[in-house]
Amino acid sequence: MKRLQILGLAILLSAGAFGQINMNDSTAQVIGYWDMNEKQSYIVTQEKFKIKDSDTTSREFYKYAVDMTIVDSTANSYVIDWFYKDYEIQSDNELIQKLASITEDMTVRVRTDELGAFQEVINWKEVRDYILKGTKLLKKETKNIPNMDKFIKQLEGMYSTKESIELGAVKEMQQYYTFHGAKYELGEEYNADMQAANLYGGDPFDMKVTVWLDELNPDDNNFIIRMQQTIDSEQLTKATFDYLVKMAETMKTPAPKKEDIPPLTNDTWTASRIHGSGWIIYSIETKEVKAEGVTNIEERIIEIQ
Repeated sequence: MKRLQILGLAILLSAGAFGQINMNDSTAQVIGYWDMNEKQSYIVTQEKFKIKDSDTTSREFYKYAVDMTIVDSTANSYVIDWFYKDYEIQSDNELIQKLASITEDMTVRVRTDELGAFQEVINWKEVRDYILKGTKLLKKETKNIPNMDKFIKQLEGMYSTKESIELGAVKEMQQYYTFHGAKYELGEEYNADMQAANLYGGDPFDMKVTVWLDELNPDDNNFIIRMQQTIDSEQLTKATFDYLVKMAETMKTPAPKKEDIPPLTNDTWTASRIHGSGWIIYSIETKEVKAEGVTNIEERIIEIQ
C-alpha cells in the first residue's frame, strides 16, 4: 500500500512524458496540457436531501453553468477564470433561492501549478466585494424575514477571507482539481492521514483518505480515479455540539445537552473521468453525514458540455 500525498502528495511523474496513460505499466498521470485562451463549458448540478427512516424528508436542487478559460500560462503555472451563470434553483425555501442567486455572473480567477494542481484564488478580494454587494441588496429585500440577517452573515463569512473562500466557498473547484498533479497505478491503493477544514471555525478534523485508479481507457484517452474520505467521528461530533451551543447563545434559545447530540459520521466519495489533456469530462462527489437514523446527502456533478 502506498502512502497518499496528493492535495499535497509526492508527485510521481515521468520527466518529459506527454501521454497521460501508459499501458506498459498500467499508470495514468493527471497533468493539465492547456493552451492560452482555451475554453471549456460545464454544467454543475448539486442536490441536497435528507433521509429519515427510509423516507426523504427534504430536497434542494441547484444547477448552474461555468465557463472555464485559460487566461495565462507560464512554465510554472496556469491562471484560469471560472465564470458562473444561468442559475436554476429548485427549493421550497425562498431564502435558499435568494442566497444562491448572489453568485450569478461572478468570475473567480484561480492559479494552478504547471501540472494543474490547485494553488489559490487570485481575485478573492473582488469575489468578497461581489458577494457583499449582493448581500447588501438582499438585506433590504428580506429585512422582515426572521433571522435572515444571521444567515446572510454566515454567507458573508464564507467569503470574508482568502482562506475561507478557498476552503469552503468554492468546493466545486476543490473537487475539479482533486487528482491533478500526481501519477496513479491501476490496482494500487494510496492511503494517507490528512486534515479537513473545519467550517465551524475550530481546529481542522483528522481524516482518512484512500485514492485509487479504477479504469484506463486508452482508446478514448481517458481514465477514472476514485477517492474516499472519512472524517474523525469524535472530533466532528464535538465540533458540531460546540457550534450548536454557540448558535443557541446567538439566537437566545436553550442550548443542547452533550448527551443529546448523537455520534456523527461524515464520508465523501469522489469519482472523476479525466481526459488525457487534463480536462475533467465528468466528476461526481457524494457526501453522507449520518446520525441516529438520519442521513444528510449532498451530491455534486460536474459535466463537460
